[in-house]
Parts: sequence; structure tokens; C-alpha cells
Amino acid sequence: MKRLVVGTAGHVDHGKTSLVKSLTGIDTDRWEEEKRRGITMDLGFADLELGDVHVSIVDVPGHEDFVRNMVAGATGIDAVLLVVAADEGFMPQTLEHLSILEFLNVPAGIPVITKVDIAEEEWLELVNSEVVERLAKSPIRWLDPVNFSAVTDQGLDELKSSIRSLGMEKTSRDEGELFRMPVDRSFTVAGTGTVVTGTVWSGSVKRGETVSVLPGGVTTRIRAIQAHGKEVSAAIPGRRAALALTGVEKSAVGRGEVVVTGDAWRSAETLDVAITLSPGAKPLGQRSRVRVHLGTAEVMARVTPAEGEIVAGVVCGARLRLETPVVARWGDRGVLRTYSPMVTIGGFTVVDPFPPARPRRPVNWKLKSLEAVQSRAAGFMDADGQIAVADLPVRLGFGAQEFEWINSPASGMMITGAVFLSLDVVESRLADAAKSLARFHRAHPLEPGMPLEELRSLLAVAGSGDAVLEKWAADGGVEIDATFAKTPGFEPSIGPQVAEKAAKIMEMASDAGFQGVNFKEFSVGDDGATRDILGFLRRSGQLIRVGTERYYGAEVMDRLIAVVVQTTRDRGEVSPADLREQTGLTRKYLIPLLEWMDAEGITARNGDVRLLGPRGRVIASEAVDKS
Repeated sequence: MKRLVVGTAGHVDHGKTSLVKSLTGIDTDRWEEEKRRGITMDLGFADLELGDVHVSIVDVPGHEDFVRNMVAGATGIDAVLLVVAADEGFMPQTLEHLSILEFLNVPAGIPVITKVDIAEEEWLELVNSEVVERLAKSPIRWLDPVNFSAVTDQGLDELKSSIRSLGMEKTSRDEGELFRMPVDRSFTVAGTGTVVTGTVWSGSVKRGETVSVLPGGVTTRIRAIQAHGKEVSAAIPGRRAALALTGVEKSAVGRGEVVVTGDAWRSAETLDVAITLSPGAKPLGQRSRVRVHLGTAEVMARVTPAEGEIVAGVVCGARLRLETPVVARWGDRGVLRTYSPMVTIGGFTVVDPFPPARPRRPVNWKLKSLEAVQSRAAGFMDADGQIAVADLPVRLGFGAQEFEWINSPASGMMITGAVFLSLDVVESRLADAAKSLARFHRAHPLEPGMPLEELRSLLAVAGSGDAVLEKWAADGGVEIDATFAKTPGFEPSIGPQVAEKAAKIMEMASDAGFQGVNFKEFSVGDDGATRDILGFLRRSGQLIRVGTERYYGAEVMDRLIAVVVQTTRDRGEVSPADLREQTGLTRKYLIPLLEWMDAEGITARNGDVRLLGPRGRVIASEAVDKS
């Protein structure tokens, strides 16, 4: 079955509620005050079966004091019944409602001329002409006007036929999308608890699933779901739904909150938007205060224009700094009204629901606002160089097909764990990293390469450095070891400028014998150069470091190991005192050496004595063979 959400719109007392009652038999005025005053003050709801089309109807108030309620009801509808009374024609609220519908990008509508039973034929023709002429300028696709009377039911069948035709044309929304339902009502039902209602904007949710209510941050479970008073197993897109929430107080949720599933959604205090002001609206400058209507929420905000003032007649970029967080997705439409007096002055499209803190005004918002997924992604890449994978569904409004595209080679992007990166940005960063790597080799010719962490920080790709490095290595641009990276073919070497210092270090290590040399004893210039030389000599096997500061020549260490191994082999076990006799070393030098030999497997400590370790037994065996 096809499903269609239809809203009403129009000036107060033009017959919207009577029209809905004629269509459905339901009086949508729920409040005592509404019935007493004879005007609709809040949203009303009804449903209608038209063959194989199920219609959910949202009746909105027409009085200027309740425009905020009208906007809340108009969000998420598929079509509108624009009601114009035959005895009055277009009135101020008719025009404001029409402007709001256009800003919200409602796809289609049917103009309904009501109270035709009290209008003369000539006047009725004039009103019809006025309606057709005005609506011809509207971006909304309007069907032919229907002349209707709630008294005689004139035009009722024609109106139902027009509504059904819109329902048959409508494309079903994807149930696999992210679930989102802005809340327009919250109330308590005895024995059930808190119930929230709204129009499901996207995705679906089933009974028993866990949901979040944002921006309040409440996490709860769905106890039951109803659609127009009937129990259903799931709330689906393009349909009204009532969700019974487990363990939630009514005060914790209300109009303006949004029920969502998954981790992709989050509330935002800033939005980058593309604004269109109504003709004749005053320009908006830096820090202009406005009312923002988005979904069912109404919040105050300050405006930061992208460039200059925001003026009527052109689409202008801006950042909205919200006084209360909202939940938004790329492409959402909203309405702007003045702080006081409350007048509709424009509308906006969300182009980035999670804008970066810097710069403080939107960038590339024109690219981001384009419909084509390629241009949309390109705009974000131009601005940021990367997009978090978790943000794609909301920040760029991506569905399943868009995900397939961004994962393909044609997208010019690569996925690197938590983010998508522009290949152009990757290549640019790798070129810069290659230059930095070459500079590092020139500055540190004795080092095997640049530490990997330092290279990752140069790439400045949060959470994706490994993947970028792997791509770079696979392309032959870099060689990666466990802890460092180097330019292909690079090998550390002693150059003429440090050869003399290196020779002096080796001479000192040889002369020191079994005592070794402390770092501070090397008088060969500055500490940085000395450490570089020592590191090179260690990696090349010419020096051995014991502890953190004492160095031994490799030949000296080989002799010392031979003494320890032979003594231990001959005696079975040795104490430090035994080895002191053989080496002439005091405990100051001997104990660190034995601990080093323990770590190397040459000896193995057993209480206060040492035995031969695995490597020591091999050395002892080789010594016997040679003898």
C-alpha cells in the first residue's frame, strides 16, 4: 500500500478543520478551548483510506499566533492542501503559510477553494484565477484547484481523487535508512506510560528496539507502536506513528525532540546553512538574532554570514549559532522568523550539521549544498580533506547507494579505518612527507630512518596514518620497519664529518676494557651528535650498551662474555664474588653487566648465583667444539 502524509495550510477560519472532518469524519480540534473559540490552536491528526493509498493528515492552526505550531506540523509532509476561502481569497496567513511550505520544499499540493456554497459564481471565478496566478510562481507542483463545500460536500470526490493521484505518484521511502522521527506530541497513557507521536522522516524502527531521544540524550526502549490508533509491529517512513517509551517521564521528552536509532545522530549547537530570504525581508548581518524552526523544534540563534550581509534575492551562506541544540542532517529544510515581532523572513537548507569550529564562518557552502553526491563529497573534501565514516549518513546525508559510490575507485577517495580521505589530499600530504623524510635523512645521516610516530604526525591524518603509510609503502614511496620509516635505498653511514669522532669513541671503549665508558665520559662534542654516533655504532654492532648510559666495545664484550661463560661452565654456578675474582670488576660494574647478560640469555639468575642461560650454553658448546 502507498502512504502519503498530507498537511493543511491556510488563513484562520478558512475551513481547514471542517475540510479534514468531511474527508475523514474526524474532528481534529482536541482541546476544549479550540472548540469554544472555534479556531485550531495546535496540531490535529486524522487518517484516510483511498483504495490502495493510506493518507495521514496533519491539520495545522491558521491563526498568526500559532505559526510555530503550523511549522512543526508542516515538516515532513509529502503534500499540502492549501485552503483558501471563496469569500475572502488570499489573506496574510495564507501567504505566510505558502512561503513556509516553499521554504520547507514541500513537493506537491492541491489548492482547495472552500465555502463555495456562499460565493457567487463570478466571484468564485475571480478567486480561482487569483489562486492559479499566485501559485504559478511557486516552486511547489500544484494540481488544479478544487472547489469545495463542507456544507454540501461539493468537490469532495474530486479532492479525494486528487489526493489519491498524489499518493500513487509518491516514491516509497527507504526503510533501511537511519530512523528519525521528530516529536510533535508527548503525553501519558495509563498503563502504558509516556507516548510520543510524529511523522517518521526516515528509516524504520520495531517494537522492542532501543532508541535515543535527542538532544535530551535519553536512551530508552520502544514498548509498543501504534499508527492511527492501531497496533503495528514497526514505525515506517512516510507515516504517522505513536511510540510508547519504556521508563521515560513525560517531562523528559516533548515537541522539538527527535527519536533516533544508531550512533550516527548527534545534536549540534552550530549549523552551516544556505539561506534564502523572503522578498522585502531586511538584510541579516553579523550576530542577527533569529528564530530557527527545524523539524518540530523552535530555537533562537545568532547568524554569522559567510560573506557580507545576507540579502533577499540571492542564496547566501551562513553559520547559525544555536542557543539550544537541535538534531539535523544534510539537506534538511528549515524556516527563519524574526525574534520580535515574529514574522517569517526566510528559509534555509542545512549544508553541514557538524561544521568544524575553525574557521568560524562556513567555507565551500555552495559546493556542499549541491544535490549531486559527487559534488557534495567534493565540497567537504576541499574544505576538510577527510570525512569521518561515522558522520557520512548524517553529515552528507548518504544512503546505501551513495556509500557504494564513495567506496568505488571513481570517487577519488580512500577509506582508512575511521575516515574517508581525498586521494588528492593523500598524494599532497605524502609529497610533503617525502620532503620531510629526505630532510630528516640529511640532518640525521646516522639514524636508520624517521620514527614512525613522527611521520604519522606529519601526515596529519587522525586515525588513518597506518593505512596511508601502507598505501605509500605499497606504491614504493617509503620503506617501513617496525619503528621507523626511510626513503627507499637509504642506508645510514659514517660520513667524513663524524668519522673522527666515531673513531675516538671506539678507541675509548677499547681502552676502558671491562669497565666500559659512561656517556658523560665521551668528550667528543655536543650531546646530540654524540648520541647519534653512539646509536649508529650500536645498531652496526660495534658498541654494546648496558643500562642506559654505559657502553662497551663489541670485542671487549665478547671477551667478557667468554670469561663469564667459561667460569660458570667450569663451576656449574657462580656468584658475583666468583666473577669479581675473574674479571677484576667491583659490584658497581659487575651487577649491571650480569643483569644485562640475564636479559640476553647468557646467564640465568637462581637466587644469589648464576647458571648458564640458553645462549650461554650455546656459547659454551661452541667453545668446546673449537678446542
